[in-house]
Amino acid sequence: MASSEDLGQFEEFARACSPRLFRTALLLCGDWHLAEDLVQTALGKAYASWHRVRGADHPEAYVRTVLMRSFISHTRLRRSTERPVSAVPEGTAMDADAALRVTLLAALAQLPVRERAVVILRYWEDRSVAETARELGLSQGSVRNRSAVGLSRLRKLIGGEHASYSPH
Repeated sequence: MASSEDLGQFEEFARACSPRLFRTALLLCGDWHLAEDLVQTALGKAYASWHRVRGADHPEAYVRTVLMRSFISHTRLRRSTERPVSAVPEGTAMDADAALRVTLLAALAQLPVRERAVVILRYWEDRSVAETARELGLSQGSVRNRSAVGLSRLRKLIGGEHASYSPH
């Protein structure tokens, strides 16, 4: 049983990192409700292992790794139930070029799961190759390869005037 001090520390941690975890989850899956479920799963697993998580060098990175792996597992388990959507859900962020953001989110949703995870961690979350490799359980070479292939696919999917756009 966790002490009230542990519970307080976990609650503070969860409040601080939940918005960033949710943003990452939403970028990965494109589904508001699934993103909420993924964050809850990651935080639930973090709470169950709070003594190990809080002792980690970067607790939020630890939980983000749990989130990424939960997403990959979910897509593996639910592959037959995936349904393409014609429109990306509206976000709450204000952006100078909303059309580009919608186009980019729609293109991200078309990438294979691991490529999408790599591109989001590398370029949206601004993680290094080493951090991305560690969080996804891939080699650094695989991260570099998936980054290049993912960006190339994004450029083709975006096409037209945005073809030279780089998310970094």
